[in-house]
Amino acid sequence: MSEQQDRVTAILDAAYTCFTRHGVRRTTMDDIARAAGISRPAVYQHVRNKQDAFRRLAQRMLDAALATAEEAARTPGDLAARLTAVLQAKLDLMRTVWRDSPAHAAELLGEDARLSGDLIESWETALRTLLTDVAADTLPREEARELADLLLALTRGLEADLSDPEAPCRRLRRGVALMVAGLDRTPSDQEKP
Repeated sequence: MSEQQDRVTAILDAAYTCFTRHGVRRTTMDDIARAAGISRPAVYQHVRNKQDAFRRLAQRMLDAALATAEEAARTPGDLAARLTAVLQAKLDLMRTVWRDSPAHAAELLGEDARLSGDLIESWETALRTLLTDVAADTLPREEARELADLLLALTRGLEADLSDPEAPCRRLRRGVALMVAGLDRTPSDQEKP
């Protein structure tokens, strides 16, 4: 890694510390500079402003979570295990931010976040595609896409209450297992209307 990349990493790490401690709105560039151990003018050599630091930090976190999900998708295993592992990467990101900053987690990674909503939307689209590709190994593409949407909705719902950080993980495994088991039912097994 180059010296410039090292400096940007240090600034983004400092920004994360400040954002999780104070929230984005209350964090200043002076706070980030102090946390990074450099001058404010030096920070401005690498990021344009607080919003730029936030977006770059959010992109870094989302990219890392997506890389984890992509690796999980390639891991051998049954369909439920692979789908769970992909979704666990999403859930782990939210659990980490919530653990580090329960008071500011929604501001930092909320889907409607003013500064990063487009990044999160793109990330969720990539996750949907990844889940669809995993499920398409077993299902027709359209059914795989529908399953991906349902699984993402399940995971979003589980992210709504992270007060017991282990409960969503258990529920995710169980929910995915139930959905995948439901795929194995033949039409004659299903309830008649």
